[in-house]
Amino acid sequence: MNLKTVLILLGLALATIFALVCVLLTRGTTPRSCQHLHPEQEDIEDGQSLVFADLTPEEMSQVVRYLRGHLGVPLVEASRAKPSDNCIASVDLQVPAKAEVLRFLDSGGARPAREALAVLYFGNQAEPNVTEYVVGPLPTPAYHRDVTVHKYGGKVPYHRRPMLGSEYKQLGIGGFLKSQVFPSAPAFMQQVMEYDGTNLAVVTAAPRGFQSGDRVTWFVLFQNVSGFFVHPVGLEVLVDHSSLDMSQWAVSRVFYNGQYYRDMVQLESAYVQGRISVEKVRKAPWDGDFSSMKPRAPAAALFPVQYEPQGPRYSVRNNHVLFQAWSFAFGMSVSTGLRLFDIRHKGERVAYEISVQEALSVYGSNCPGGMSTRYMDGSFGLGRYASPLVRGVDCPYLATYVDTHSLSESLRPRKRKASLCIFEQNLGSPLRRHYSNLQSFYYGGLVNSALVLRSIATVGNYDYVWDFIFYQNGAMEGKVQATGYPSSSFLHGDGLRYGNRLWEHTLGTIHTHFVNYKVDLDVGG
Repeated sequence: MNLKTVLILLGLALATIFALVCVLLTRGTTPRSCQHLHPEQEDIEDGQSLVFADLTPEEMSQVVRYLRGHLGVPLVEASRAKPSDNCIASVDLQVPAKAEVLRFLDSGGARPAREALAVLYFGNQAEPNVTEYVVGPLPTPAYHRDVTVHKYGGKVPYHRRPMLGSEYKQLGIGGFLKSQVFPSAPAFMQQVMEYDGTNLAVVTAAPRGFQSGDRVTWFVLFQNVSGFFVHPVGLEVLVDHSSLDMSQWAVSRVFYNGQYYRDMVQLESAYVQGRISVEKVRKAPWDGDFSSMKPRAPAAALFPVQYEPQGPRYSVRNNHVLFQAWSFAFGMSVSTGLRLFDIRHKGERVAYEISVQEALSVYGSNCPGGMSTRYMDGSFGLGRYASPLVRGVDCPYLATYVDTHSLSESLRPRKRKASLCIFEQNLGSPLRRHYSNLQSFYYGGLVNSALVLRSIATVGNYDYVWDFIFYQNGAMEGKVQATGYPSSSFLHGDGLRYGNRLWEHTLGTIHTHFVNYKVDLDVGG
């Protein structure tokens, strides 16, 4: 083979590689529409699914502008709000009433008014409260109505509000703990915790107390390293932050290495007098050592990559997906996460809504933070914390990636890039097959694949992988996988009754997950 031929082949190879790279990099950047519709689906693919579509950034901004101009009270940016301020906690789609939507979808009725649901914290009022308003019609709001009493049977007391990020900052390592709590025990913090102002992190327990009216939180301290969730240092502080006046916040109890103290002053006194059992925790490197997410060994070879020889066999148009006999609309609630509407098979509706509602976890421990924890992750926001998806790891390279938007604890919408993916997956086993070796010889088989709609919510230490899966045989599956880091307590005393040892002073605490879905089936009318 002469040099000219070699150069030509190299040029063709480079051109092929360049084309493939371009395809991979541009896949999923815009919704695709490339599938021929089933006859039963032709009449529903005309934008009707937009009745379920998430709010656009422009609509969110219009709602904020309307509320700031029509409520007659000052609204502070939630990210810097004090408990005594008024602020917007979130703005989300107000899903229209089912009866109205069905009249529109099935009977030619009027399109339901497009509305938003705004959750506001009113701390600067004679009776502080949480209020929910329906605002509409969008895109140009002209009215708002208070739906709080209708939804909850009465006003929502202010102490029931989920904590804002600003309240965490005001209380945490950079706020109340640093300025008021740690200075009360200087010798203990310096000699035992080796505290330098930056080397500690906190995780809070929830709920904020055990009787109505409470707003107290256990702050569990950890080494501030990668994967700090599994590096407890043995110190936990209970803070009463029920007052709207932050100067009135106070320490209610302190726990260290199995012993309770009235406050940090008492802990300091006991330490100085040599009356406490000190358990020094080995300092972890910045990458967390055993908690590092770095691979322990290099990959021996590249992982397999799925290939679509004739392009995708599904289509995505706005918030509507078509796959073989399936069609559905999708959305992302800021509080509850991934949700589906108007799910049809061969043009017939089989479910009006299937949606995630809550992810709850109940813990046990012999440390107060762990033993009192009952996380309800919807209160933090399963949709709000939907994380960007990494191509080739979180979803296949050739998946369609969709950006979503939310407005939470801000006056401006935020874009969550590639926070939802859609892909068809070869399931690796035949849907059906038979190899005949009696009487006659033949083989018949069908490839088995399914369409997956996925989002991943990172709520604190946990990453929840949410899947809705559509199979060729007419079955549908809702699935969740929990990954990330376990929650942990400081290992002391009889701690092994409440979990397993993860490291020298780390107890992986016993816990139970509860996951709730809403399933509104509409079968045969």
